[in-house]
Amino acid sequence: MAKNAQEMAQTHKAISISEFFEKNRHLLGYDNKIKALLTIIKEAVDNSLDACEEARILPDIYVRIKQLDEERYEIIVQDNGPGIVEKQIPKIFGKLLYGSKFHRHRQSRGQQGIGISGAVLYAQLTTGKATEIESSTGDGNLYNFRLKIDVSRNEPKIIEKGKAPNEDAWRGTRIKFIVEAVYREHKQSVLEYLKQTAIANPFANITFDSPNGRHVFVRGIEELPKEPKAIKPHLEGVEIGILSRMAHQTKARTVSGFLIEDFTRVGKKTAEEICKNAEVNPKTPPRKLVHDDFERLIKAIKKTKLINPPTDCLSPLGKDALISGLKKELNPIWVDAVVRSPAVYRGWPFQIEVGIAYGGDIKGSKVMRLANRVPLLYQAGDCAITKAVTHIDWKNYKLSSKDLSEDPIVIFVHMASVWVPFNSESKESIASYPVIIKEIKLAVQECARKLGIFLSGQIKAREIVERRRILEKYADDIARALANLTGESEEKIEKAIKELVEWRWGEVQEDENDAQQ
Repeated sequence: MAKNAQEMAQTHKAISISEFFEKNRHLLGYDNKIKALLTIIKEAVDNSLDACEEARILPDIYVRIKQLDEERYEIIVQDNGPGIVEKQIPKIFGKLLYGSKFHRHRQSRGQQGIGISGAVLYAQLTTGKATEIESSTGDGNLYNFRLKIDVSRNEPKIIEKGKAPNEDAWRGTRIKFIVEAVYREHKQSVLEYLKQTAIANPFANITFDSPNGRHVFVRGIEELPKEPKAIKPHLEGVEIGILSRMAHQTKARTVSGFLIEDFTRVGKKTAEEICKNAEVNPKTPPRKLVHDDFERLIKAIKKTKLINPPTDCLSPLGKDALISGLKKELNPIWVDAVVRSPAVYRGWPFQIEVGIAYGGDIKGSKVMRLANRVPLLYQAGDCAITKAVTHIDWKNYKLSSKDLSEDPIVIFVHMASVWVPFNSESKESIASYPVIIKEIKLAVQECARKLGIFLSGQIKAREIVERRRILEKYADDIARALANLTGESEEKIEKAIKELVEWRWGEVQEDENDAQQ
């Protein structure tokens, strides 16, 4: 029997964001048990690094994975950061889409306020266990919570809470999860993530107690990267819906004031030009604008020459720090880096950094993809970085193969941005905006040219060494033949040949030996 609209309407109801992700956990990176373990570690470590950097503290991070049973693990992540205020702990860990970074336009690892609460949700979903959080802000107290998430309301459910004296004067945050997972060490493992994190964050000490033993990534530099500053949105990337919403929320009294006060790099002259081209009175209150007004404003904005947004909202790693990180973790025979000038996509500033390490302890080729100093280990085929790197003919830079398959090389590509355009909520690959691909390709090619010069030198040195070897091998025969032709002493000619070889190519031989070491 067919249902009518009234009967169908009775089945409609809203769901919370927690309930949605409980059923769609793959969107957060919990596709399988191996990847789930990595995702939890990644979210916790990223939060720790962000907190330490914002508080201007050199990070000391401890990670432990302990197997409790078959496919059941205890995960502990501890930092020496600023700690968390007591009343904020339940909301940060027990409420999805809660955080301070979504509306703040500056570079940071987290953006959405989903990551760590998603890990809490996964733990309670797979084992039913509450997540344990211990934190201190240095106020003399330790705050302890055991909590879950009420998925129907997207609210924290506190199982237990307590406060104790902080006798050791420790400051920081410690999290313990009990989850269903699988630990493996491979190219997309927790160990690989921490290694790449240590390269991209050489100012951090990271200690990892894995089921297979301890790994220590020692701090390589003693200086934190510069602290990024928050900026306002840029008109170049604004769309009609956002412009309308912002206009109805602004404190500005006029349209021109709204454009000047709520957006970056808009002066009085530019605001008046936009209003004139849109046929909108610049003194009109923003809340009185209608849909047609917004359409004309958007068209006028697109025709107006705007100044690029400021770039002090970015905090690139920098050439020296990048080289330091690659050296300490990879031990190559050659390494260099390139930092591009900032560029803009959809009104958001971004900056590309590339490092290339070659030879030494490196076995095989690898592309390390990172966004805001966070390694991206999955969805490589969908990523702008992969597309840029694979469209380069590497033979042009004196490598053995066009696709890097035969070379001992690591290509490290980092995108720093106020808003990284990830392909999904799991933040595993960067969307392929043409301007982003172009900047990555230019940076990689610039660094590859430096590698090509080094490899050309090596090739030339090997050729000279081979010539020297041949001359030395046949020095006796040459001396004998010249002695017969000239009547000079054979010993004298042979000595002169050896002196000439040493004078011409002795230093090259020495350089070649150094390179091989």
